[in-house]
Amino acid sequence: QLQLAESGGGLVRPGGSLRLSCAASGFTLDYYAIGWFRQAPGKEREGVSCISSSDGVTYYGDSVKGRFTISRDNAKNTVYLQMDSLKPEDTAVYYCAAAYGSSCGLNQYEYLYWGQGTQVTISS
Repeated sequence: QLQLAESGGGLVRPGGSLRLSCAASGFTLDYYAIGWFRQAPGKEREGVSCISSSDGVTYYGDSVKGRFTISRDNAKNTVYLQMDSLKPEDTAVYYCAAAYGSSCGLNQYEYLYWGQGTQVTISS
């Protein structure tokens, strides 16, 4: 059974950092582009970042550029999202998703497999 599991969420103060992990089971991430998305209460799901499967090309949403970094460790079948300089507006449930193929984008409809999400709360 193909599954994605996010972890690493929590409560941090503004300016702090978190690292989210997205671990795959039941399949290998080598051939999948991985995206991170987030959804805040009352808002639509937003594309945060993605990384391609083949050459590691990355994309970031405008709101997180320069603060978030996506990376993948295929040996561990895991993708990470390092989040620095966190702001209250980063508060949301963060989801990782997988799309078969090499290239990635921030359109959620390109992704077939989704994790259950992890809560990130930025508050003083």
